[in-house]
Amino acid sequence: MLEHGGNLQQAATQYGIPLADWRDLSTGINPQNYPIPPLPPALFQRLPPIDDGLLAAAQTYYGAKHLLACAGSQAALQVLPALRKTSRVAMPRTMYQEHAHAWQRAGHQVQFFDQQPDEQTLDHSDVLLLCNPNNPTGHRYAVDTLLGWHARLAAHGGWLVVDEAFMDSTPQHSLASHSGQPGLWVLRSLGKFFGLAGLRVGFLLGEATALAQVESLLGPWTVSGPSRYIAEKALQDISWQQQMREQLPAQSLQLAQLLARYGLSAAGGTDLFQYVPHAASLQLQAALAKQGVWTRYFASPHALRLGLPPATQWARLEQALSKATTVINGLSG
Repeated sequence: MLEHGGNLQQAATQYGIPLADWRDLSTGINPQNYPIPPLPPALFQRLPPIDDGLLAAAQTYYGAKHLLACAGSQAALQVLPALRKTSRVAMPRTMYQEHAHAWQRAGHQVQFFDQQPDEQTLDHSDVLLLCNPNNPTGHRYAVDTLLGWHARLAAHGGWLVVDEAFMDSTPQHSLASHSGQPGLWVLRSLGKFFGLAGLRVGFLLGEATALAQVESLLGPWTVSGPSRYIAEKALQDISWQQQMREQLPAQSLQLAQLLARYGLSAAGGTDLFQYVPHAASLQLQAALAKQGVWTRYFASPHALRLGLPPATQWARLEQALSKATTVINGLSG
């Protein structure tokens, strides 16, 4: 198992702090989650229906004709490698690690580049895999650039796979509306923007025939009835979505400014997290953890990712940053 954010139970055990006393900033999940509506009891008593309106809501929300609901985008990314014979796969060195893990486990040859693929990489790869915006660096690729890369790959039967888990607050930069083309896959999730990671609802957008192959591999009832019900409501709630698209950028800027005040300049980020390269990032994570603030540590390159705190926790975060940076500065001095 790869390391992920959200491993709060492990942190609670390691630092001897009760689970309820932690502030988890390690995941980049919206702390203002979509409110859970009342759930009809029948949802728990019958198999999940396939004609309940979820796919129609998703098609409207993403602007995509062909898509498949799955148990989070994680389920989809694990299946995609099974659809190709041994291929040359290229992806950024710093990116969500599960992608590389899935392709390597299926026997594919994975090579890494720093941020932008060069001409040789594009011409000698069968699959180009990206997170847009990148997780954890926040780097964003332009739509026209991505479409150009897709055309280049598709010309020799290649794929472009784009994980858009953090795209919801900036839908104008999404490839979702282009996803019906052969060789173009887009992964989306309700976990981040909607703050509903526990529902395990995601979508794979692609060409119809290829999606049918994925569906046959995943099997029936991949998303539970209650999760489908809540997801449909969330995707249809335009007012709530607009409210978040107005609030989250301001909150992310507030986080970047707060970090900068303590000498932690973000090198990138999204509307849901900030990415802070720092030589002493492991020590900084530990210093914050001793105060019940959990962050995501990256070893190569050394960095921390910090998500947004709830509205009532900004003062606590600032206090923790003040103490933690004092400790780190003392060690370096």
